Amino acid sequence: MARTIHTIAIAGSGTMGSSMAETFAKFGYEVILYDIVEAALNKARDLIALHEQTACQDGLSTPEQSQALMSRIRYTTDVETFGQADFVVEAIVEKLEIKHSFWQQVSRLVEDDVVLTSNTSGLSITEIAQVIHLPERFGGMHWINPPHIIPLIEVIRGEQTSQETANIIYDLCLQVEKKPVHVKDAPGFCLNRIQLAILRECLHIAEAGIASPEDIDKVMKYALGVRYACLGPMEVCDHGGLDIFYNIASYLFADLSDAKEPFGLLKEAVENGHYGVKNGRGFYDYSDGKDAEAIQYRDRMYNKVSQCLFGQED
Repeated sequence: MARTIHTIAIAGSGTMGSSMAETFAKFGYEVILYDIVEAALNKARDLIALHEQTACQDGLSTPEQSQALMSRIRYTTDVETFGQADFVVEAIVEKLEIKHSFWQQVSRLVEDDVVLTSNTSGLSITEIAQVIHLPERFGGMHWINPPHIIPLIEVIRGEQTSQETANIIYDLCLQVEKKPVHVKDAPGFCLNRIQLAILRECLHIAEAGIASPEDIDKVMKYALGVRYACLGPMEVCDHGGLDIFYNIASYLFADLSDAKEPFGLLKEAVENGHYGVKNGRGFYDYSDGKDAEAIQYRDRMYNKVSQCLFGQED
């Protein structure tokens, strides 16, 4: 019989971990948010409070509900607390050796019937599972940033993941009102394969001078984004005519980027230490408080789109 889930432990209190903690707490789960750095936990508290402030301002929550939500999250640097968990989500650094070190310890701290998951955005679930005690209870649970708003979660089944484990992960996603999908354990899974293909062509368009970064973003926001918020690429093609898309593909595919390494504006930004909102500079400037403004604007817009679509019949 599957274990009843009351307490969920999350490893990693960064952007993803803190947002996942907020989501689980919203639906009544007790949450243990773990990090090895106390300062990271303090930053997570502030980020969750900012998210909740936006939700209250937008009428999606009340101050009382937000306070109750935040009271269900416990912050800790004590790894032994994983022994209290009924379900574990790992959202730490995307390096296999670090994940291996974490799971080698934590998979032996929890009870044998506790389901274990990784929020990795592309590392092999099968490879991570190599060090895990009872790997059949381990699978991928890839949330999409920001997790407290975006409905999709990819449920990834590795070579040793049992069907029961995949079902438990999938069902928990439904309990927190997400839209889970089953995905094969392949590099990048599904979402990031699509997302990085788009990014690669956007970088190519900018480097070739076809359009500026600002205008590339406008193309996505004011055309493709509107389409894809409602219909997937296959559905869009059906509506536009498969013969039309076939004809375009026959001459355009050859001219699209097939770069095998990061390049252009992305490479330049990272080499200059510009990582985006997280440190005040990316493709755009987020200094002098513009980072908090950008996060609130993003959340507000995502909430509006999600509210339009959420709860609609599939």
